Amino acid sequence: MIDDIIEISKQAGNLIREGFGKSLHIEYKTTEINLVTEIDKASEKLIIDFIQKKYPSHSILAEECGGVTKDSEYIWVVDPLDGTTNFTHGLPIFSVSIGLQKNNETIAGVVYDVMQNIIYSAELGGGAFANSEKIKVSSTESLKQSLLVTGFPYNVAENPEGAFELFIALTKNARGIRRLGSAAIDFCYLSSGVFDGFWEVHLHPWDLCAGKLIAEEAGGLVTDFIGNAINIYSKKILSTNGRIHDQIIKVMNNI
Repeated sequence: MIDDIIEISKQAGNLIREGFGKSLHIEYKTTEINLVTEIDKASEKLIIDFIQKKYPSHSILAEECGGVTKDSEYIWVVDPLDGTTNFTHGLPIFSVSIGLQKNNETIAGVVYDVMQNIIYSAELGGGAFANSEKIKVSSTESLKQSLLVTGFPYNVAENPEGAFELFIALTKNARGIRRLGSAAIDFCYLSSGVFDGFWEVHLHPWDLCAGKLIAEEAGGLVTDFIGNAINIYSKKILSTNGRIHDQIIKVMNNI
């Protein structure tokens, strides 16, 4: 099934790439910073049509339409364009993210970094890959020598879960912080050793389903902010190379 996920991710990515830099019809979902375009919708339709044709009995959870619920042990978790704000502003950092769960366990995940043309993929127990090359997390041991990445939710003005305080505290304790605007890509760059740690609050299942598996299969650790296991519905996500995990948790819980 991983080959099918890769194939439809590439098809969706090609559609997105063709629309990049062109005039777009922009709509607002909840606020003026929560955007959706016709490209998001077209990408999602392409993916859902593919799933329903080849796997008609499977359920789907998707960002824009909400999804299709069926009595199935399988559920596809789809973000048709992760990084819509970047896309609409001409910033070439966005992705297609598709995770597949069986009985509430993620068994396969693909993130297509569209403009870099890199397919990140993982199957449960099979390692993580970037365009078929195996990847692994960094070996950085110290938070002070670490490059971290984060993002802010659309209700950032409300400072959910003390997002601003977390940002300040970790900025003071790490080598640097970056904010790319695509959580799925953040997971993948962590998985390939670019970043040493990634945290965010109030992500959605489609933001983290595929990326979480890729990070774990690359040797990374994914928990909440106190080290407990999470699922795709969790609202506090910390992912690291494992070596700096406890150091970040200590900073987070000393605010």
